Amino acid sequence: MSDHVPEPRTEGPTFSRDYSRLFRLDARTAVVVGGGSGIGREGALALAAQGATVVCADRDLAAAEETAALGTGGEGEGRLTAYELDVLDEAALTRAASELEVVDILVFTAGTNVRKRILDYTGEEFDRVVGLNLRAAFDLVRAFGPGMAERGRGSIIGLSSMRSISVEPGQGVYAATKAGLLQLLRTVAAELGPQGVRANTIAPGVVSTPLTDQIRAVPEWAEAYAQKNALGRWATPDEMAGAIVYLASDAASYVTGSQLVVDAGWTAIDGRFTPPA
Repeated sequence: MSDHVPEPRTEGPTFSRDYSRLFRLDARTAVVVGGGSGIGREGALALAAQGATVVCADRDLAAAEETAALGTGGEGEGRLTAYELDVLDEAALTRAASELEVVDILVFTAGTNVRKRILDYTGEEFDRVVGLNLRAAFDLVRAFGPGMAERGRGSIIGLSSMRSISVEPGQGVYAATKAGLLQLLRTVAAELGPQGVRANTIAPGVVSTPLTDQIRAVPEWAEAYAQKNALGRWATPDEMAGAIVYLASDAASYVTGSQLVVDAGWTAIDGRFTPPA
């Protein structure tokens, strides 16, 4: 990685004023880390449908290949490829940034959680959650950020959580990593913005992914979470894809250092009880 800091940009992208193409991503390359399943998979498919060439990066190569295959015969035809990547391996990230060369969009969705109260946490569990949720994001930015800054363009998108805003017992370390990710990418926005690189986070609410299997396995717990938000239901992973496309595209050309909350109003509603009118 180079220590050279490019000269700041003084003007934004030039638009054709063709708003029918506002969300198009033709001639851009996206790397979606965690593209083998869940939100990452849907984000990869959506980016490809908008014209991007998409690298589905995942530790599980077979899962990444499944995602790539799903783009066959659709709007993403021929635009998705699989790439094996372990984000906990710093050397592998540096190598990926070199091999993939020009990357315009970086999305990272990989995450983990250990649901325990703070006093019951072990040091190993803490390190595991922080390692994947925060340290890996830090290493990804350090690997791919310099190339974006050199080229004077780029969009970095991290999947945070509504837990970066509101917490509950048993979610402390996870919440800390997601709040940390928000502040990390706000700092990236501040530091790389002059070189034309944008950095933002998306904060989903309750989404049906493998990460929430533990909750959805308990009907009372799952229903309580559904009723906490304004729409009264869980999200599906594809409902996060629009936010990813938006932040990747020229529609968000003046959006950086922000968190887009996609939680069906969870963090807007006060309390878990609806009083009589």
